[in-house]
Amino acid sequence: MKLGVTIHSTDLSMSPVALAKEAEARGFYSLYIPEHTHIPTSRRTPAPTGDEVLSEEYLRSLDPYIALAAAAAQTEHIRLGTGIGLVAQHDAITFAKQLATLDLISAGRLVLGIGFGWNQEEMENHGIDFKHRREIIREKMLAMQQLWSNDEAEFHGEYVNFERSWQWPKPVQQPRPRVLIGGGAGPKLFEHLVEYADGWMPIGGSGMKEAIPRLQKLMQEAGRDPASLHIVPMGVFPDAEKLDYYESLGVTETVLRLPSTEREQVMPVLDDYAAFIRR
Repeated sequence: MKLGVTIHSTDLSMSPVALAKEAEARGFYSLYIPEHTHIPTSRRTPAPTGDEVLSEEYLRSLDPYIALAAAAAQTEHIRLGTGIGLVAQHDAITFAKQLATLDLISAGRLVLGIGFGWNQEEMENHGIDFKHRREIIREKMLAMQQLWSNDEAEFHGEYVNFERSWQWPKPVQQPRPRVLIGGGAGPKLFEHLVEYADGWMPIGGSGMKEAIPRLQKLMQEAGRDPASLHIVPMGVFPDAEKLDYYESLGVTETVLRLPSTEREQVMPVLDDYAAFIRR
């Protein structure tokens, strides 16, 4: 089982480029950054944490793709991912090129952690019908994979439509960069995962013991190798017993949560977490 870290990267937190370098130097496998384009002040959608007030880092989120590209230029081995990225809020053709370029310049280190999203008004500002966000994401993911894996690609769906086209660069990883879907275990999420993704990104470890065998069975029924499945719990506060338990379940990578603060507060936590790698 590998260990990564995640930080809600903002204009006030430790630089993601500096963090990527420090995490790589300590042997961490991955760094993940979340995505929010903006947060409407109406705040009609409750905070996903259950808190009455939405934490300030949501309002100040960096663009993860630019941040990860900068980190790629300063590192060599660490995997660089979104946790999570909001595919629904992007144009499929443009986004396919952005992600392929990021995978190319990082030499195949991109991990596209995606989710269906929780902020209804944020999506509405992008012209997204919240009720249909899953179907929209599915089509965009399938359309992007056509562009990534074919010299000449076309796609004709309800939400994405383009004629036979050329698009380069292609991502280093084929037929797509590694895709993880975040969210709670359930038939809809697992149906999407089996069709167009490579792994599951639960928030924490609740329910994994029962869910992982179900997901492996679905993979096998779809003709996919269950052994290829990535299980990547996100935002974990670690201890030795918890990590041993995750490993016993077949978790492939655990992503540890860092505080969204300046370098002086982040580095001691990163050093504490590095002890689990040495262990």
